[in-house]
Amino acid sequence: MNAIIPQSFGPAPTPLIPDSAPFTPAQRAWLNGFLAGLYGGAAAAGNASSAPPPPTAPAEDFPWHDPALELDDRLKLAEGRPLERRLMAAMAQLDCGQCGYVCQSYAEALASGAETSAALCVPGAKATQKALKAMLGEAPAAPKPAAAAPVAKAGRAIRFVSAARLTGEGSAKDVRHVVFDLADSGLTYEPGDSLSLAVENDPALVDAVLAELHATDDALREELLRRRDIARPLDRTLDLLAGVARHAPHAAMLRRLADGEDGAEPGDADLLDLLRAFPSARPPVVDLVASLPALKPRLYSIASSPLACPGRVELCVGVVRDNRRGRLRDGVASCHLAFRASPDAPLTAQMQVSHFRLPADPATPVIMVGPGTGIAPFRAFLQHREAIGAKGRSWLFFGEQRGATDFLFREEIEAWKVKGTLSRLSLAWSRDGATKVYVQHRMQEDAADLWRWLQDGAHFYVCGDASRMAKDVDAALRGIAQSEGGMNADQARDWIVALARQGRYQRDVY
Repeated sequence: MNAIIPQSFGPAPTPLIPDSAPFTPAQRAWLNGFLAGLYGGAAAAGNASSAPPPPTAPAEDFPWHDPALELDDRLKLAEGRPLERRLMAAMAQLDCGQCGYVCQSYAEALASGAETSAALCVPGAKATQKALKAMLGEAPAAPKPAAAAPVAKAGRAIRFVSAARLTGEGSAKDVRHVVFDLADSGLTYEPGDSLSLAVENDPALVDAVLAELHATDDALREELLRRRDIARPLDRTLDLLAGVARHAPHAAMLRRLADGEDGAEPGDADLLDLLRAFPSARPPVVDLVASLPALKPRLYSIASSPLACPGRVELCVGVVRDNRRGRLRDGVASCHLAFRASPDAPLTAQMQVSHFRLPADPATPVIMVGPGTGIAPFRAFLQHREAIGAKGRSWLFFGEQRGATDFLFREEIEAWKVKGTLSRLSLAWSRDGATKVYVQHRMQEDAADLWRWLQDGAHFYVCGDASRMAKDVDAALRGIAQSEGGMNADQARDWIVALARQGRYQRDVY
C-alpha cells in the first residue's frame, strides 16, 4: 500500500522563547504556549481565501471531558448545565466506543430517551451507572423517539496470520503479538490508528447458556454466538429477570444488581452467571435475547507502521482470562485471537482513524509513555520513524512487572536504541525490586531532562490504562511543571491544557 510520509516543508515552525531569555521558567512556558496559538492561527489564516469566513458559533466548552478528573470533580464542573451535559460529565471521558457511542452522544441519547440503558459505560463501571441513574431519576421522563435503524460502516474481511506469545515463561501475563493479512481488504492505516475487530463469543459459553435455557434452536445459537453480548448483560436484562423471578430474594438481588449497588452478588456477572444464580428467573427466551446488547467490535491500538509492515496490520493484545465463581472467564476478543482464531476463518474489521499522530515535522522530539500493551502505538511510531529516517530525538518510557519475562518487543526496542532511532529508553519494573517502580517514577527521576525536552517543543504521548497509569502520569507531568518550571498548581494545570490544545499532549487511554 502507499503511505503518505510526513514532510517538513510548509508553514514556518512556531518560535520558542530561548532558555537564555530574561524570563522565569513559568513565564517562558506561558509565552511558548501563547506563541504556539498565535502562529497556529497565522498559519491557518495564510491558507485561507480572501473572502471573509462565514460566522460560526463558538465551540462549546466541555471542561469535564478529561479522564484524569475524578467523577465528583467532573460533576461539579457540569453543575448548572443541561441534563445531557451533566450526564456526559458522569461518563469516563475516554470516547472509547465500547458503549456504541462517544461520551457526548451517549449522554444525548440517554437524555432524549433514544437510549434506555445507563450501564453501557464499561470503563466508568458502577460509579458512572449510579450517577446516570440518579440524574435520570430526578429528570422528567423524555419522550422516546421512534427507533431508527443504525447505520453501520461496512467492515472488511481480513485474514488472521498468527498470535505469538510475547511474554516469557513464568510471566504472570499472556501478551500476544497478533498479525493480520490485509490483502484484498482495501484497508489502509497510519501509525496511531486503531483496528476495530468483530469476533464471536466462545462457542462453549454459548452452549452452556443454551443448556441453562433448555434451548436447542440453531437460529438462537447463531444469534448468541455472533450478534449478542452475553458477557455484559445490561441493566435492562437484570430488570427483565427481576420482573419474572418467582423467588422474592432473587427478584430483590436482581434489582440491586440493576441499580449497581455495592455488594450485590454475583458482581461482574455474565449471562451464564445470572441464569445459574437465579433459576427462578426465566423470561421468554425471545424477550431475554432482545434485552441483551449487540456484540460490538473490540478496538485495538495498532502496533505497526504500513511502511515497515506492508500489507499487514499488527496488534499487541493482553489475553484476559480470570477464574471467577469456580469457572474460567475469558475476554471475548483476546481469547478468540489467542486460542480460537484461524487463517481459514476471516474476521471482519474496520480501521478507526485517530487523533494520535506523530508530529508533521520528523525533527520534532517525541516523548512516549506506554507501559504494558500501551507500547502498541509507540512500536508503530518507532517503525515509522526508522522507515522515513526521522532525525528528531525520541524517548520511550516502558514498564511492566518483570524485566526478564515482560519486556515486550525487547529485541526491536534495543535495536532502535543502538541505531539511534530511539534516543533514550527509561524502563520501570514493578516486581523486580523491594519497591514497586512505575513509569511515573522514572519521569520524576528525569524531571529536569524531561522539562528541557518539552521546552524544546517535544510532543508528549501516553497510551494505556486510564484509571490508574494515565492519571499518575498526568500528575507526574504537572508536578514536573511545578518543580522544574516554577509554576503553582493552577499554572501547571493551565500549561497542561495549553499543551493539549497545541496537539503536544496526546493520550490513547482505555
